[in-house]
Amino acid sequence: MTAQLVTPSFTSNIHKFTVQQYHLMHEAGVFAEGDRYELINGEIREMSPIGIKHAVCVARLTKQFERKLGDQAIIWTQNPIRLSDQSEPQPDLAILKLRDDFYASALPTPEDILLIIEVADSTITYDRDVKAPLYAANGIPEMWLFDVNQQIIEGYSQPSASGYKRSQRYEQGDTLSLLTFPEVVFNWEALM
Repeated sequence: MTAQLVTPSFTSNIHKFTVQQYHLMHEAGVFAEGDRYELINGEIREMSPIGIKHAVCVARLTKQFERKLGDQAIIWTQNPIRLSDQSEPQPDLAILKLRDDFYASALPTPEDILLIIEVADSTITYDRDVKAPLYAANGIPEMWLFDVNQQIIEGYSQPSASGYKRSQRYEQGDTLSLLTFPEVVFNWEALM
């Protein structure tokens, strides 16, 4: 008699959710008021608490983008976007195409998004290794990643199915501009 090694299939214990199922769970009260979750590739991920450095950076960015872009775009702060039927992340900021209804009829989708900004004080690896490839695979043209601890901004562009093809690092003294609004220039100091 020959012994046979049986390898358990751990993937059978994983259940992927759709955006619709995720919303139904929220409506049914599965999540407590104030809990912060997002749906990433069918998985419900708990979001980190917002620290003071993170909050200040998001507030500063919101103010700067509102000042510089005015009525040219919608500044969507810490709100969900719908990338696919399995992903509804909540980036810190999304710069959106103007729409008269301010997206009341449907959440922004990749076609609506000009720039995604993620601010990280404790989530830099997650934002860089999970969220950036997700945004790229869904065709988001540009992403900026703010590392508030290292005081560095990483800019990503040229999205592809395997991630962003181009990255650039910005430090003190540098300037940044959006691909869609190249005439609008931000100084690093004003953003960080």
